[in-house]
Amino acid sequence: MSSDPGWSSAVSAWLFSSSWWPLLPFVMLLVVAAFVVAFVLLLYMISPLISPKPLKLNGAHVVVTGGSSGIGKCIAIECYKQGAFITLVARDESKLVQAKKEVEKSAINDKQVVLCISVDVSKDYSQVESVIKQAQEKLGPVDMLVNCAGMSVSGKFEEVDVERFRGLMEVNYLGSVYPTRAVITTMKERRMGRVVFVSSQAGQLGLFGYTAYSASKFALRGLAEALQMEVKPYNIYVTVSYPPDTDTPCLTEENKTKPLETKLISETSGVCQPEQVAKVIVKDAVQGNFNSSVGPDGYMLSALTCGMSPVTSITEGLQQIVTMGLFRTIALFYLGSFDSIVRRCMIQREQSKAADKRE
Repeated sequence: MSSDPGWSSAVSAWLFSSSWWPLLPFVMLLVVAAFVVAFVLLLYMISPLISPKPLKLNGAHVVVTGGSSGIGKCIAIECYKQGAFITLVARDESKLVQAKKEVEKSAINDKQVVLCISVDVSKDYSQVESVIKQAQEKLGPVDMLVNCAGMSVSGKFEEVDVERFRGLMEVNYLGSVYPTRAVITTMKERRMGRVVFVSSQAGQLGLFGYTAYSASKFALRGLAEALQMEVKPYNIYVTVSYPPDTDTPCLTEENKTKPLETKLISETSGVCQPEQVAKVIVKDAVQGNFNSSVGPDGYMLSALTCGMSPVTSITEGLQQIVTMGLFRTIALFYLGSFDSIVRRCMIQREQSKAADKRE
C-alpha cells in the first residue's frame, strides 16, 4: 500500500517550517526532563534490592568505646532502647559505672545487660584484644562496634606540642584500629557485622587550629574506605560519622584553649546535642550507610568530599553527582568567609601589638 504523497508533503512542510523551530529547545527540555524523572524513579525502585539488609539491634551485642560520656554514651542508650546488649569501654572506671546506670534506665526488657570494661584502647593491642574476648564470652559475638573513643586539641601549628600530634594519632586513630582488629575476624567468620568510626567534620576539611586534630580524624576515612572494600564480601558494613561541634565534655574542655579564629569559624555552624548525633549514627550504622552526617551542612560536606568512597545505593551516588556543582559553589563562599575571619584576626592582633609597643 503506497503512502499518501499529500500527507508526506504536509509533514515535511511542518517539520521544516520556520514557525516550529523556536519550540525545539522547549521540546528537547521536556524530553530530557521526562528521561531524568523516569531514570530517578527506576533507581528508587531498584535501590532496595542492592542495599544491605538492616541490622536488627534487638538482642544484638553492641560494643561502644568512649562510652562513658558524650556521643558514645548516647549511642549506647539509643542502642539499648532498641533491645541491644551493651559493652561500654572507657578509661575512667567511675564514669563507666555512672554511664552504666544511665544506660540501664532505657531497658525494654529484663534480659538486657550492660557490661563495663575499663581499658585504654590506644595503648596495648593485646590488652584490647583480651578485654574484647572477655566481652564476647559474656554477651556473645560483637554484632556492632562503635569506635567513639577520642580527644581534641586545638591551637596554632607551631604552638601545639609535638607530643600532642603523636597522642592524638594514638587515641583517635589507633584507638579505633585496635578494637576493630579485635572483632573483625569473628565478624568475617559469621558473615555479618557493623563497624562505626566516629570522625568529625574536621575530618572532612582542615580548619584553622586543627592541624593535629584534623589529621587524626582524616586518617579514619582512609582506614574505613580500605576496610570496607575488604569486608563487604563478608556482609560487613563500615560507617564513618562526621558530627559537627557537639555539646560534650570534650568540646567544653577544648573551648578553654581554642584560638579565636577557630571559635569564630566554629560558630558559623552552631552546636548539636549528643542525643541528636547518636540517633543519626545508629540509624546509618543499622542501615549500613558508609557516610553519616548531621544537618544540612553535614550533608553538603559529605557530598562534596565523597571522592571514591562507597555508596549504599544508586540513588545516593546520583544525588552526589547532581549536587556536586552547586555545593562546590556554596563551599567557595564558606572558604572565603573563613579566610576573611583569619585575616581580620591577624590584622587585629598586629594592630594590638603595635599599640602596645607605642605605649
